[in-house]
Amino acid sequence: MRDTAIAYMDSPLGKIKIVGENDIIKRVSFVDGEERDTEGPITLAVRHCKKQLKEYFEGKRKEFNVPIDPDGTDFQKEVWGALLDIPFGKTSTYAKQSVALGDLKKIRAVGTANGKNPIAIIIPCHRVISTDGSLAGYAGGLDKKEWLLRHEESMPGQNQTSMF
Repeated sequence: MRDTAIAYMDSPLGKIKIVGENDIIKRVSFVDGEERDTEGPITLAVRHCKKQLKEYFEGKRKEFNVPIDPDGTDFQKEVWGALLDIPFGKTSTYAKQSVALGDLKKIRAVGTANGKNPIAIIIPCHRVISTDGSLAGYAGGLDKKEWLLRHEESMPGQNQTSMF
């Protein structure tokens, strides 16, 4: 039996919804203004996720260690797994991600999978940019993507040259 927990939190980018099933995080997403933020009982995983996201936004956390299990196809999960290899404060490109997955021809499929990432921020699809260095595609909006990249760039210990 699945025990689903939903929590909401305010962030510098607006309201964020966290969904967990049992002790695993299934979804972290930005909420548009239309959704009611009703919460039920919150699991330990959701509570830890909320705490770690808060620390991230406060500039106190660079890595997450909550258990995640996003729903998706095998290919999507492979793409999302590769995103976890992009170091904090760094960027990659859709082409580099495609090559890392074994085939440059998969570049559009990689972009599509990134756009369906159900666990924003923790699975850092915001760190993937176009080959020419421009920002492209982010389900939360390019303004949020730019904010996240600048936030990571400004964290202590990061190289202060622009990532994009």
